Amino acid sequence: MIAIVDYDAGNINSVEKAVRHLGFPCVTTRDADEIKNASALILPGVGAFGAAMGNLEKYDLVDPVKDYIGSGRPFLGICLGLQLLYEESEEDPGVKGLGILSGSIKRIPQKDGLKVPNIGWNSLDLSGDGRLFAGIPDGAFVYFVHSYYLSATDRDTVKASIDYGTRIDASVEKDNIFACQFHPEKSSATGLRILQNFLETA
Repeated sequence: MIAIVDYDAGNINSVEKAVRHLGFPCVTTRDADEIKNASALILPGVGAFGAAMGNLEKYDLVDPVKDYIGSGRPFLGICLGLQLLYEESEEDPGVKGLGILSGSIKRIPQKDGLKVPNIGWNSLDLSGDGRLFAGIPDGAFVYFVHSYYLSATDRDTVKASIDYGTRIDASVEKDNIFACQFHPEKSSATGLRILQNFLETA
């Protein structure tokens, strides 16, 4: 069973709908036992870093999520779910993230001709060895909604990036951990293929 973490973040229903469309059984949950026993875990999210961490703590989900990631089974963070894997964010200084991976979450810089938040389709520059992107051509377009972005410390984990006024790390992978700043559930056939690639690792 695929488990999707329910911590009152936006866009959870769209992720569940996409997983079911691909033919995988799933449950949206904040139950620690369902998370513990999942074959794969997805942490989606649209919202603010500080509020999201507050909700994870309110629902006693921080330890279950960390324990699941430590189990070695497949984990996918989407959008805010990617950012929460890191130590902190410029969005809410002083709020500690999950601290699973090392890097900085920064605000997209203001530049002429570029709107913040970045909302819309951007083409991916792929590193060539990301398991999420099997069968996905370099330059494929996916859908983003974000004002903050990842600059990863471990460059070997970065499997896709975009240019949007600065270089943005759009997807990372380390062992059983996968994460993407974009929304595969809103990225048409390309996004569904990315989700399927993840789900087939379970």
